[in-house]
Amino acid sequence: MHVVKYMFQQHGDARGMLVALEERRDIPFEIKRVYYLYDTGQGVRRGFHAHKSLEQILVCIHGSCKILLDNGHEKKVAALEKPYEGLYIANDIWREMYDFSPDAVLLVLASDFYREEDYIRDYDEFLKSINHK
Repeated sequence: MHVVKYMFQQHGDARGMLVALEERRDIPFEIKRVYYLYDTGQGVRRGFHAHKSLEQILVCIHGSCKILLDNGHEKKVAALEKPYEGLYIANDIWREMYDFSPDAVLLVLASDFYREEDYIRDYDEFLKSINHK
């Protein structure tokens, strides 16, 4: 499963902390889109999709959440709890985000613009596409 947890370099002093992310240095792709999720209700699960070609880095910049990752053969859960941790998710990985703390802000850096045709939103279709590769 092509999922990697990154620990981004932190810079700080008595004034506070800073994390800087640069494409092709800290992020393994060119960043074409940035979005974030917040005010996610208790018990709400998000995601429920995979991408055909899109790559992403997820960073819970405030609070915490969990990500269920599924490559069609194995499943694993990654916890995001620190604002300097990033989770790289390659294409062809089903993802579900859940267990958001009330203060969670989940930042997503994406390798491409939004294209609905890149999404696989049906789990059975996802499994079929994985088995054909």
